[in-house]
Amino acid sequence: MKVIVSAAGTGGHIYPAISIIEELKRRDKDVKILYIGTKKGMESELIPDLGIDYKAIDAMGIPRKINKKFFKAIFVLLKGLCEAKKIIKEFNPDVVIGTGGFVTGPVLYQAHRLSKYTIFHEQNSYPGVTNRILSRYVDDMAVTFKESIKFFKNNEKCVITGNPIRNRFKHLDREESLKFFGLKENSKVVLIFGGSNGSESVNNAVIGMLDKFLKDKSISLIHVTGKLNYNEVLEKIEKEKIQLTENIKILPYITEMDKAYAASDLIVTSSGAITLSEISNIGKASILIPKAYTTENHQEFNARAYENIGASKLILERDLNSKVLFKEIENIIFDSEKLKLMSENSKKFATPKSAENFVSIFYEKFS
Repeated sequence: MKVIVSAAGTGGHIYPAISIIEELKRRDKDVKILYIGTKKGMESELIPDLGIDYKAIDAMGIPRKINKKFFKAIFVLLKGLCEAKKIIKEFNPDVVIGTGGFVTGPVLYQAHRLSKYTIFHEQNSYPGVTNRILSRYVDDMAVTFKESIKFFKNNEKCVITGNPIRNRFKHLDREESLKFFGLKENSKVVLIFGGSNGSESVNNAVIGMLDKFLKDKSISLIHVTGKLNYNEVLEKIEKEKIQLTENIKILPYITEMDKAYAASDLIVTSSGAITLSEISNIGKASILIPKAYTTENHQEFNARAYENIGASKLILERDLNSKVLFKEIENIIFDSEKLKLMSENSKKFATPKSAENFVSIFYEKFS
């Protein structure tokens, strides 16, 4: 079987693509896979590092208003369509998969025009515009939430699979992970990250409560700033004359996210679909800070679903500050019963076979 997989932009699109690739390789060691992404997105570094063949095309979103950027976007789209068509004709795949990002538009549309089997996965409860358009053309659609089905054309083709997560999250070792980060075994660990690209509001809240972690060594912090924000965060810490101790780890990005999850007792993060799927499948208590600017505010919708079943505590971005955040951390991290209950409730949303479910939609047709 020959498969093209396409996704770009954020980890929420890219990581489901990786988990689908892992499942394809598990079923067929001889499967040939080509990944199509963008030239400068995070996927352009991440995917080749995993030993997956990679091609890049031009892609960008089209503004709703007609202005200079609109005409540039049309030019980029036409160029991307030509590039995608050439790559697809040369590789000649049996299956073409999209898991999100503007790049999937040209790739799946041209695959459809070339009579290739096409399928996409939608992670969020409110689908992005690219997948809403593509629903007119693809052969099948997979979704995480049943609530998203009503937004698609030809929605009788939709299959609820859950959100595919990577195999590395299935076997976690806390002791080994604590050693990896240089943290003590008896320490309570809080993992904080603002999505794959970081969050300025979360970073600022963390800086303002570092003194709490400095005073109490029984609680440790792993904070991921996002690559673009890392130097700025370090400069602010230096300006505040804060001397970091061994129980505080400030990092730009974590490749070994499985170890970060394994080491943590409590996770503070935004509420993107892939992050929530990972948290559910490993069963972790969380404090969720949904990003306020997401499409149709879908992150808040996701976060409220977790809060309603007692898996998470929700803090809206407009209410976020150091005092509020640390108070919620303190209320949860030292309460073993609360941590246990939140962990159990989190698992209620788990879909451990989502990658298998997705691949099963088409696998028998081409294997």
